[in-house]
Formats: sequence, C-alpha cells, structure tokens
Amino acid sequence: MTVRILQNPWRLLLAINAVVIVGVFVHKVQLPPYVPYIHLLVDYHFGFIKRALIGAVVALFTAKVPVWLVFALGGATWLATSALYARLFQNTFGFTARTLPLFVFTAGSPFFLKNFMHTLGHFDIYGCALAIILLLMPAGSLLFVATAALFSIILVLIHHIHLLMYVPTIVTIVVIRHYLAHGCNRTNIAFGAIALVAVSALFLAAQFLGTMPIPEADFVGYLKTRMADPSRTDLLQFAYIWYQPLAKEISDTWGRLPHNILGVPVFALLIWLHTPLWRFFASLIGALASDLHKRLVIAALIGISLAYLVMFAMVFDYSRWISNWAVCMFLILHAVKMLPAARETELIPAEDRKTNISGLVITLIPRVGIVRPF
Repeated sequence: MTVRILQNPWRLLLAINAVVIVGVFVHKVQLPPYVPYIHLLVDYHFGFIKRALIGAVVALFTAKVPVWLVFALGGATWLATSALYARLFQNTFGFTARTLPLFVFTAGSPFFLKNFMHTLGHFDIYGCALAIILLLMPAGSLLFVATAALFSIILVLIHHIHLLMYVPTIVTIVVIRHYLAHGCNRTNIAFGAIALVAVSALFLAAQFLGTMPIPEADFVGYLKTRMADPSRTDLLQFAYIWYQPLAKEISDTWGRLPHNILGVPVFALLIWLHTPLWRFFASLIGALASDLHKRLVIAALIGISLAYLVMFAMVFDYSRWISNWAVCMFLILHAVKMLPAARETELIPAEDRKTNISGLVITLIPRVGIVRPF
C-alpha cells in the first residue's frame, strides 16, 4: 500500500491540499482585514469614485457593515470560484487518474486557490471567477463578447488595476473562443473594438477622475457611520488610498524595490517547481493545428506578462501579482485546449519521480503571500 501511494500519490496530495486550505483559512480569520474591510464601506455616496462597486452593492443590503462580512463574502466568493474551476477542469480534461497530476499542479498550486484563501476579501479573485465563467459559457455569438465587456467593466469598477490584472486574460479568452473559433467579420470586430475603447475609457475615468472629492477627515467620518463597530478605527488606516495619486503609488513602489526585489529568486523557484505544467502547456500550444493560432497564443501570453510587468512597476504587492499571473496562465491553458489540435498532447506523467516530488512540494507550500513571499 505504501509503495503504491509513493508511486501514484496524487489522490493523497489532493487531500493534503484540502487540509492546507483549511489551515490557511483558520489563520486568515484571525488577522485584521484592513484593506478588504474598508472596501466594503466605500460606496458612491459622494459621486463616482474608484474602488467603490463592492461597497456600493453591500450598501444596498445593509447600512452597517460588520467585520465578519469580509470573511463571509470572501469565503462565498472563494467557494464559488473553486466550484467553477472544478467544473471547468471537468469540461476540459475530465477527472481521471491520468488527469489528477494536472489538477494538482493547477488547483493545488500555491499561486491559485490557496493564495486566494490567504488574500480572502481582496478583489483579485473576482477577475479569476469571471474569466472562468467566460471559459464555461457558449462563445458563438456577440452575446459572449458583450458579456466579456460587461465583466471587464465590473472588474474596473471593483478596482481599476484589473485593466492590467485580468482584462488582458479576458480579451485573450474572447479572441481564442470567439474570434479564432468562430471567425471574424466586420460586425464582431467593430463590436469588440468599441468594447475595448469603452473599458479603457472607464479605466482612465477611474484612475484620474475617481479621487474622493471631500477632505479625508470627512471621508473617514462617513466611513465610521457605515461601520457596525465605529470604535475599530484601526480598520480605517488605509483611507488614504482614495486620495493617493498614481505618481505617489509609483514612487512608493520604487522606494520599496530594493527590498522587495529580494523575493524574485523565490518567485522564480516557485515558477520552476511548476515545470511539468509549463512543459504540458508548451506541448499543448505546439500541438495546435494552425500556425496562426500558435503565434497569436504566444503573443497573448507575452502581452499578459507585459501587463503584469507594468503592475510590478506601479504597485508593490508583488506576491499577489505573480500569483495572479500564474492563474492567468492556468486559465489560458484551458482556452488553448479548446482550439483545434493536430495531435493529442501527453498529459503530465502520474508516475514520474521528479514530477511527484514537484507535486508534493507545491502541495505543502500553503501560499505565496501579498507583498513578499510567504
């Protein structure tokens, strides 16, 4: 029995991942939710401002926001995203003994669901969830393109940095699933172009016109009226982000760069541990029936990576950015699998010793973090 588990440990690794996720959740609920909580308080009471959509939706249902709502809302979103990804994996690859290594390297990656649990309440996961929905829904009509545009608008209203974080991945999914799979014509190209312009214009409005129009002291005073416990003033210490200009964010990021850049070797090691997955992804691209599809997929991966490079230069939450970059790669992998292939791609081997070791290591890593590794 022991020898069999060591040779094919993937079911055991899934069970270990589940235990690790529970541990991360128990640890997370004991930490003060500084940034996630204040996002539930901010709404459109003073007009159009950035980062206010989630708070505005919460305001429709409750006038007073308890702290526990961060974990309830974040936990429900995490569960929904996990279920959506399980459904996506089932649709794309199916759940068999042969596909379990691939599932462990994606769903069990410290970049993915485990790190979303660590960042519970942050806005990153919404981009992932909406991108998965686009991978699951029919893509043959302009309704698909319109839905993608709507999702992108929602994400920019949640936080404008989604224009770099998940909108490029959504655009790639639309190109692969609609334009490459169903063809291009004047109507759908024009519709897509208008959608891109609209989302970009909204981003510029949020970035440069979405600053809070009242003094910070008055803003904080209003937030206290939304709190279930106004004495928790420690949870309002990040109110300044609704006043901070882009130049200040970039300045802070570059000021922290010498220290934060020390985490890059750790990120590189984490990426290297996923080598069996990257090899499979490369083989999947190489197996595509069309050379044009291959070139466009590679260009999209470069474009998504460049968007994250811009984020690295602007905002210093490096562990979150590298984790979401990896998640975007996982999602594009599923989109690529939906394209016509000239041959079948061999899955990640289930009984290879080096692959098993890599799978065990990434399973035991509980998360990547928010700013610095771990």
